[in-house]
Amino acid sequence: MVTLLLLSIIYLAFISLGLPDAIFGVAWPVIREDYNLALDNAGFISVTITIGTILSSLLSGYLIDKLGTGKITLISVGLTTLALFGFGIAPSFYWLIILAFPLGFGAGSIDTALNNYVAVHFKAHHMNWLHSFWGIGATLGPVIMSATLALNVSWQNGYKTLSYIQLGFFILIFLSLPLWKKHEKMNEVIVKETILEKLSFKTIIKIKGVKYSLLTFIVYCTVEFSIGLWGASYLVGARTISITLAASLIALYFLGITIGRVLAGFVSFKLSNRQLIFYGIIVFLIASTFLLFNIPSYLLFIIFFMQGMGLAPIFPGMIHETPVRFGKDKSQYIIGYLMASAYIGASVFPALFGILAKNTSLEIYPYFLLFFSILLMYITLSLNKQTKKTA
Repeated sequence: MVTLLLLSIIYLAFISLGLPDAIFGVAWPVIREDYNLALDNAGFISVTITIGTILSSLLSGYLIDKLGTGKITLISVGLTTLALFGFGIAPSFYWLIILAFPLGFGAGSIDTALNNYVAVHFKAHHMNWLHSFWGIGATLGPVIMSATLALNVSWQNGYKTLSYIQLGFFILIFLSLPLWKKHEKMNEVIVKETILEKLSFKTIIKIKGVKYSLLTFIVYCTVEFSIGLWGASYLVGARTISITLAASLIALYFLGITIGRVLAGFVSFKLSNRQLIFYGIIVFLIASTFLLFNIPSYLLFIIFFMQGMGLAPIFPGMIHETPVRFGKDKSQYIIGYLMASAYIGASVFPALFGILAKNTSLEIYPYFLLFFSILLMYITLSLNKQTKKTA
């Protein structure tokens, strides 16, 4: 009963986790205009978020052992609540950069803690369904911002609205702390007597397949978050589509991820994680190829939705496969490093794209996506070969 109730809380926590992830990319064209900024200035926000998330991800193994999963989740949601509200009242772009750090720091440890718990204790369909709840949050963000902009209301009001929703999650998690304590008492023996002293980064990186696994997370998140960060700018700047329609397309992309993960949960009863990852990359490649052509605007709804559907099973599949590839006793620490790698991909390379697009053209956006998705396929197949014995 405790585990079932806790799983319900984790489902809701995944909505909270996804809520801030896509809103900045949607709001950026308007933020840029309000503050009179260059296109690539969005990279300052991404890199600052990355610094926070990498730091908290690398500390996550230690923090989880010291504070427990419940308190980590509560603190993380509290930090993102304050950061989102701060975005809603920030008087200048420099304040957005400062607030980006707690926004990123709040995401790292909760991401590692919740993903590791589900990867170790539940089957693949739960991992996909849980990440579909992340998709609900990631879809809700652009929808709220799109509605805000459509009403000719300031983008900052959109951030305030999200902070109020996040505050609701914070209160719910605070009320559930006794439940977390019960669960942690049931499982405290599993975490502690394993390999706290042995699993330094030097030890982890020497494990066969870990280097390729780190690369898959960097490349995958480069693709996923480049769409969230630059998709709207590409549609407005290169396709001359209105900001409200562009925001709707980005919301549809995240809806595709959400629905795709729900479906992947059912398909996982028949297909393995590795098969779902492979087929997902193929679907994404096919959908993204159509962006190379001057297709009618109405077809973009199909393309962005299918891009989301293709990406849907990849991240949860890679997370859930981690204890299988490397062992449950190592997963808490390895997943911490994988989350750090994910956030490098989520911000560094999308930020570099901004610099590249500024000096060339937003027209390179489809080529950028295709290059990294092909690279993802190559690295994934190489990882499968290196960890074949654990398949």
